[in-house]
Amino acid sequence: MKIYQSEIESGLSDLIQNNTVAYCAQANLHKGSIEAAKVVINDADVLEKIVAQNKDQMDLYYLESILVSTGWNKNDDVFSAQETWAARNTPEDKQFNFMHNEDDIIGHITGSYVVDRDGGRLGPDSIAPDQFDIVTQAVLYTSWSGEEKRERMKKIIAEIEEGQWFVSMECLFPAFDYALQTAEGQTKIIERNEASAFLTKHLRAYGGEGIYENYRIGRLLRNLAFSGKGLVSKPANPRSIILDKNDLFDESKSQILTISSIKEINMSDVDKQVEDLRAELAQAKEANEALKERVLAEQQAEFESKIQELEATIAEQAESLTAKDATITEQAEAIKNGEKDMKEKMEELRDMKKKEAMMKRKAQLEEAGLDSEEASATVESFDGVDDQAFEAVVAVMKKKYADMHGDKDKKDKEEKDAKAEIEEELDPAEASEEVLEEAEASEEVAVAEVEPEVDPAESLRSVASEWIGSFLQSTPKNK
Repeated sequence: MKIYQSEIESGLSDLIQNNTVAYCAQANLHKGSIEAAKVVINDADVLEKIVAQNKDQMDLYYLESILVSTGWNKNDDVFSAQETWAARNTPEDKQFNFMHNEDDIIGHITGSYVVDRDGGRLGPDSIAPDQFDIVTQAVLYTSWSGEEKRERMKKIIAEIEEGQWFVSMECLFPAFDYALQTAEGQTKIIERNEASAFLTKHLRAYGGEGIYENYRIGRLLRNLAFSGKGLVSKPANPRSIILDKNDLFDESKSQILTISSIKEINMSDVDKQVEDLRAELAQAKEANEALKERVLAEQQAEFESKIQELEATIAEQAESLTAKDATITEQAEAIKNGEKDMKEKMEELRDMKKKEAMMKRKAQLEEAGLDSEEASATVESFDGVDDQAFEAVVAVMKKKYADMHGDKDKKDKEEKDAKAEIEEELDPAEASEEVLEEAEASEEVAVAEVEPEVDPAESLRSVASEWIGSFLQSTPKNK
């Protein structure tokens, strides 16, 4: 169904979309028979519908109820004779459910027929009277395989026969117009369109009071289609359920109005309403423009605030980056200075190691028999020799020194031992001057016979020099 702007602004979109109407009538057992119907009904089509019910089936329970009545009901829904007559055959073969639950089908509608207000049945070729009812025939399924469902249906049928259940109809309609009625009973019809849609909010079906400017206003349903029935224990929606006969409404005798012709029928209030709506619309537009400007201003302010925050963040990050660059420069300079210091310290360390090595070599030479000055001079001359070669030279020097001093030490020891033996044999108190003179003369003779001693240091230097020379000549240049 089309929804107009004024209806949207009134918040009626969802209600209008749910375009169904329920009609509730008491469920009654249908006890008629084909034979009785043939006596009073001469219309073959009506009889065919009754016969189509397939009466007297042991697993069916037959119901008959009024589906709808033409006219103006208590909910201000209007069923015109023309629209209702056109829909009189639409109930047939539709579902019969329990409590309007489409998942709980308990039967189906078998047929429908029209009766006037006196109960006379109308054939398909009859002219639609001003007032009539549509009666539907239906069956309930009494045979169920489940024990629970069988017991439920037995209980329902017993309560139907006691008058405790109702049959509720629903119909669909894709459009509606407005029916107006004066206090004197005169009726008028206004087509629903963009200009007249403001009247929707006054309808009782959509929460209104059903009154507009001293007129009773109703919803005139268009293009009806009856969609089924439900067995209900009580009205589910009191606002949309009809419990008695409708008031007479004859669309053919109603005056057709348009918004442009309202003034001609003294409906100045409707025209005023339109003007009011236009004024409200203008005010709404102004309010909308003001709201739009305010929203834009707020958005602009928020946008500028965010820009300022972003600029502040960028400035802060730039300052932080500059500080980091300065720190990096300082660190690079520190690294450079550190490398220089490290180089100087490495030079110092190498010098210290060299001095330590020379001192170690000097100590080794002194152990080999050289004095301090001779050892210092010898170490400088061995500056280009590696530790392994130097240690070999020192070993040779130590061996040579041992060989050179070995005989002298032995001779000194023998003389010392001989002297000690003489001293033991002779008592110094008893020794005569003659004996002492002989011993001294003997000692002088022995001393005179000793050959001059060779300088050990000179001998070691000579040996080391010869060994180093031969070592360097036998060693490749690159070694």
